[in-house]
Amino acid sequence: MRFRSMRQLVSTGSPFEQVAGYSRAVADGPWCFVSGTTGYDYATMTMPDDISVQAENAMATIAKALGEADFSLSDVVRVRYIVTDAAYAEPVFSVVGRWLSDIRPAATMIIAGLIRPEMKIEIEATAFRNPA
Repeated sequence: MRFRSMRQLVSTGSPFEQVAGYSRAVADGPWCFVSGTTGYDYATMTMPDDISVQAENAMATIAKALGEADFSLSDVVRVRYIVTDAAYAEPVFSVVGRWLSDIRPAATMIIAGLIRPEMKIEIEATAFRNPA
């Protein structure tokens, strides 16, 4: 089955999206690609210090972006976790496990620096909605 492109851009309203020229998510046909999402609290535009709270915020932002594109977390097939310290793995797993344990997408965790020192995690997700 061939899908007609119906590209939809999703934004959180963050001014950084416009400045950097990206969308929180891009949905096209059966696919939705969610950009790397950090732990900002978009209601207050603040970054909590706690890695678990950052991971929780990132997952909530991802779920919201997917919903705005008419996808859900159950459509997620791939996630990438980027953390700034290997010691964050366990607290992150305990958070994302609550969100994804029934879905069990393919996943990768990478240890790397992020663009702002207060950022401890960035999560990227890819969703696929089976047309069948």
